[in-house]
Parts: sequence; C-alpha cells; structure tokens
Amino acid sequence: MPIYEYRCDRCDKAFEELVFGSTKVACPGCQATKVTKQLSVPARPAGAKMAAGPASCDAGLPPSGCCGGGCHQH
Repeated sequence: MPIYEYRCDRCDKAFEELVFGSTKVACPGCQATKVTKQLSVPARPAGAKMAAGPASCDAGLPPSGCCGGGCHQH
C-alpha cells in the first residue's frame, strides 16, 4: 500500500494518496480523476546521518586523476 504524490490536471492541487491495487485516484479538491503522478523522493529518517558527499577538488585529485566535479587542476 504505497503512498504516491499526484498533481491534479484540472485545479493544479498537489496531494498524496494511499493506493490499494488498481484504485482510481481522484483529486481531493475538485474530484477530477485526471491526475499526474509526481516523482517522489523518499525522506531521510529523522536522526539519520547524511552520507559523505563527493570528493571536492580542494581535497586533491583521487587516484583516478579526476574529481568528477568538472574542475581540472592537473
């Protein structure tokens, strides 16, 4: 029973819906059934630490010779 995010094509209202199987989704604002599923990114659990980001060029070049960030300090 996943929760999906939608945007109504008629009134442009954004909403979330708990979807059971092939349930038809309707906008809670205007009841229109023409809605668009939005790209949804899972939230980080509260208190969870963030993973380390990509290496910066200031830290020096990695063994591969490129930092991947677009800077070229060769």
